[in-house]
Amino acid sequence: MTSSRSLDTIDTLKSDLATLLEHLPDLQHRQLIQQAIATIIRLAHSEIDRLDWKILAASLADMERGLELFHTYRHVRKVTIFGSARTPVDSPAYKMAVDFARCVTQLGFMVMTGGGGGIMQAGNEGAGRENSFGLNIQLPFEQEANPYIVGDAKLIHFKYFFTRKLFLLRESDAVALFPGGFGTQDEAFECMTLSQTGKFGPVPMVLIDHPGGDYWEAWSEYIQEHLIQKGLVSPEDPSLYTITDNLDVACNAITQFYRVYHSSRYVRDLLVIRLDAELSDAEVEELNDNFSDILVKGKIEKSAALPQETQDETIDLPRIVLYFNQRDLGRLYQMIARINQMGQPSEETASHPERK
Repeated sequence: MTSSRSLDTIDTLKSDLATLLEHLPDLQHRQLIQQAIATIIRLAHSEIDRLDWKILAASLADMERGLELFHTYRHVRKVTIFGSARTPVDSPAYKMAVDFARCVTQLGFMVMTGGGGGIMQAGNEGAGRENSFGLNIQLPFEQEANPYIVGDAKLIHFKYFFTRKLFLLRESDAVALFPGGFGTQDEAFECMTLSQTGKFGPVPMVLIDHPGGDYWEAWSEYIQEHLIQKGLVSPEDPSLYTITDNLDVACNAITQFYRVYHSSRYVRDLLVIRLDAELSDAEVEELNDNFSDILVKGKIEKSAALPQETQDETIDLPRIVLYFNQRDLGRLYQMIARINQMGQPSEETASHPERK
């Protein structure tokens, strides 16, 4: 079919649509494709403005670029690095970001950044071109990609911040936040909000400073005094993240998160947690003893793949299932931390935490 990046003629569109509709019944995701087409058709008959169509078309183009790029790398875990674009290359924070990116890539992960300067450049430098992604943004003033990702096929230029941020989070299996300004704070709080509400993750989130730095410790004191003590967030919410100025602690926070925990999904109201090692009956009972407060009914139980997971590539992994209240995410992260202290992953699994 003709690429959407070219200017399609009416005749070309007619031909492409006819071909798509003819083969739609045979496509695996036909219902979702049909819903997307139907949405466009309904909008075409509405009275939305030209600017609305420009936003829709540009958003879809952004998403097309992202989906096409990341599909190839869907089986490799990735770490998104956020931080100030203004961080000098000779600063301790820059060096720490380079070292961290190098560390996680040596462990098998790939690294995603915003593709710009400062901490973003440090992330791409440490990871190296082969293990880097750059998700840059088109701005009225030119924001050039940093020299460690410029010209690479894994560099994307997004029109909108929201589509850029969608992919920085959707494709990430861990988030590392270094000191930064308003943009970094926005990214930090959005990650936490999405984690706290169950719209993102669970993934490990690490707030990293250079050795002896107090940026995140001072931030944490503010959170404790003005949010936790005043009841504005849950006392368990700090379990969503790790604060450290130690490189080994930062890297271990990510690898340990995937020691036994693999991934999760919902099947209706049932939370399915996929594991890289089966838990014993005694270990599952311990989870029930310590985390029954997050259940709306029933118990935490071992399970094989559910019928709704027959197309899932993780169908052979052991699982536990529970009716999670979808509210106490800090407690869920605490349970995942406990799960990662259980079980006995195979040597192959333990040596490749980056594999999905």
